[in-house]
This record gives sequence, C-alpha cells and structure tokens, in this order.
Amino acid sequence: MVGDTAENTFSDDSLLSVLDRKLTKLEDFLSMASAMVILALMIFGTVNVIGRKVFGTPVWGYTDIVTLGMVVFTFLAISAMQRVGGHIRMELLVRQLSGRTLWIAEFIGVILAIFIITVLIYYSSTALLRAIELGDSTIDRELVTWPSKMVVPIAFSVLIARLILQAWGYWRLIITPDAQPIAVPVMAEISEIAEKEIKDTFGGDEDAIDTSNTDDGEEKSNG
Repeated sequence: MVGDTAENTFSDDSLLSVLDRKLTKLEDFLSMASAMVILALMIFGTVNVIGRKVFGTPVWGYTDIVTLGMVVFTFLAISAMQRVGGHIRMELLVRQLSGRTLWIAEFIGVILAIFIITVLIYYSSTALLRAIELGDSTIDRELVTWPSKMVVPIAFSVLIARLILQAWGYWRLIITPDAQPIAVPVMAEISEIAEKEIKDTFGGDEDAIDTSNTDDGEEKSNG
C-alpha cells in the first residue's frame, strides 16, 4: 500500500488531499455497509435453505429480498473501487504512456466518466421518484422498491465527488507532471501486481515464499 489513505494514493496537507481523506471515510463506510449486506444475504440464504430442506418452509419473500439487496451491495462500494483503480479497464494503451501524456489520457477518461455518471444520476433519480409516486413494488411479495432504488443515485453522487477530485488531481499533474500524485490511483507495475498476488496467496508469509522458490530451484537442479 502506498500512502495512508487508500491503495496506490499519496497524502499531504493540501486541500485536495484533505478532501480526499474526508471522502475516503465516507467511501469506506459505504464499503463496510455493502459488505454487511453481503454477509446478511449469505446468512439469509443459509436460513432459507435450511428452512426449505429441513422444515419444508422457505423464508417468506426470499427472492424479492435478495433481488432488492443485490442493488445495495452492487452500487455502494463503486466509489471506493474508483478511488483505488479497482474497476476493470483496458490498460494496454495507457501502460505505454508516461508523464504529461498519461495524465492527459487519464483526465479525458475521468471527464467522460463524469458526463456518463451525471446522466445516470438523472435517470436513476427519475426512476426513484416514479417508484415513490406509483408505489412500485416487487411482483411476488409486493415489497416496495424505492429504498433499493434510492441507493443508486446516492452511490453515483458519491462517485461523482470522487471523479471530480480525480479530475482535479489529474489536472494538477498535467500542469506539473513531476508532482506527487494525490487523490488519483497510480498504476502498479506488472511485477508489483505479481508480487502482491504471491503474498496474498501465501498470506504474507515470506518464509513460505522463500521455501517454495528454493524447492523449485532444487527440482530444476536435480532434473
């Protein structure tokens, strides 16, 4: 981890960095809420299976509740993933860039994302208002859908705030390419990604990694 606020980010006392840290706290809270929803749905699913197999009685409204819950954990952590560059994207071209050219490409990408998310906020908000006015509900158990639909514009609004900070951070780097990157994710090298995956696999046990490498070397020598 680089820096003390998020993976692949740096921190100082500038206004941009202060806003980044404050928004990070909100994003971490939403990520935790998303994780709690996932845990609750897993427990809920287990209870439903036990009820169906053992007692012959499934949990009331299981399918509808899971459908509504999936919206919550799908969108709440979207801004946190944007903060650390966790979203899947094609980097074949971007990885060939460096310096000001790289920051310009990233800035353009963030500006396009701001436009797209702004449109999505508008339409998700209108869908929310329509659900409230019409009393929209699920087909099976007729559970109201507006609480679930409210999550989408809220999550997108937090994402817009994150994208604005990233646009600010990239614009700052365009002006001063050699400045310390703040509030923007920094792409890790392929070797760093591989090393991180190895550490995750062995649980950070350096002795296990060294032993594995030693055993591989001995097998090659014996071969």
